[in-house]
Amino acid sequence: MREGCRARGGGRMECSWKTVLLLVCASLGVQYTAIRTLRDSLSGPCQGAYHCQTRHHRDSRWRALCDDSWMPVESPRKHILLFATTRSGSSFTGQLLNQHPGIFYVFEPLYHVQQAFTNSSSRLRRSLDRRALLGAYRDLLLNLYTCDLHFMENYIRPEPQDHVTSSFFRRSSSHALCSPPVCLGGGDAAASDPPDETWCPKKCGALNLTLASVSCLSRGHVAIKTVRVPEVGDLRTLTEDPRLDLKIIHLVRDPRAILTSRIMAFSDQFRAWKIWNATGRQPRYVDLSQITSTCKDMVASAETGLQRPAWLRGRYLLVRYEDLAFNPKDKATEIYRFVGLEMEHRVRMWIAKNTNSNVSSPSEWNYRYSTTRDSRATAESWRLRLGFDIVRTVQNLCNDTLALLGYKQVHSAAELRNLSYSLVEHRTFQPATW
Repeated sequence: MREGCRARGGGRMECSWKTVLLLVCASLGVQYTAIRTLRDSLSGPCQGAYHCQTRHHRDSRWRALCDDSWMPVESPRKHILLFATTRSGSSFTGQLLNQHPGIFYVFEPLYHVQQAFTNSSSRLRRSLDRRALLGAYRDLLLNLYTCDLHFMENYIRPEPQDHVTSSFFRRSSSHALCSPPVCLGGGDAAASDPPDETWCPKKCGALNLTLASVSCLSRGHVAIKTVRVPEVGDLRTLTEDPRLDLKIIHLVRDPRAILTSRIMAFSDQFRAWKIWNATGRQPRYVDLSQITSTCKDMVASAETGLQRPAWLRGRYLLVRYEDLAFNPKDKATEIYRFVGLEMEHRVRMWIAKNTNSNVSSPSEWNYRYSTTRDSRATAESWRLRLGFDIVRTVQNLCNDTLALLGYKQVHSAAELRNLSYSLVEHRTFQPATW
């Protein structure tokens, strides 16, 4: 077998067993000195600058493997999980982490697990219970936190060929997956905000998961956003795993606002709600569990976190989206303090640019996961869109959730529409640090 790696057509690569061994060791988190010793012992592509500049000069992506700048960092690695529910402001909050140059950010990787389970045969699907799905979620999270992106090949469909895929969900939401060494065509992805969901694949081509793993190792920390884990208790095994230093940011939002956003973003799934909101009459077939299950999971997780069990000590922070929207700089500072990182200037610049914007372009509104907004106006804008009858129903169904998280109820349509009266109580949720 030829030593080293060489690029093939379509973004594929052939690697010798020695180079594969090097990458495997890196993905397992071997110390920098051990990896460098192994790398220097090879007679392959990374033995000296001469080999990098001559034998492999035709494809600078693979030359990046020879560069010390892509080697694992020696500082303690932070593992951050943005734990949320659909339409709770998690895309916006996730970008606060994505802006940090030392964070490898992944947007909703558990989507691929869910799709693989959903698309399995009906017979197999019946045999898969909640425990199996959650187990698969945890396995993938653990592998991503250790920078083994190849593990995603178990779930990505169509199946990646030679570790290359064009089906990585929402790749454009990650600066790391759209910047060197993963992508050369796109330049520095952090220089500008993604205009839509397709720009990164257009500029960068298919995603090479081996290079993605290298990029992950080169950054000091890993952050993952997910809305697919129901309760924080489902993450206990990860908080107790000695290989991880897991920090959980539990993002919550007013259930009435969540429902309003879902009706707007997912009109097919929430058609009955949309009809109810337009006519003022509740359809017999409306599925109330679409909001009650959300409230149940949200309050269960918040109660667990606020009780400060030993397995969440120093690992749990409750953040209301409304607090972040009203005071983005202060709340972002609190989040970064909690995860133990300095809030870089680039993060502050992104906040200033993306929390005071009057979005008027129809194309921007049509971008479902847009993070550009006037954050203060967005926080309670649902009050102008949701009918009082639905609001009253949600308040009855989610009374415990509203009370625990500090959201006031309204008792008339006039009170609902009066935006000068805030429905967000002043609350301080201390992180579990004892």
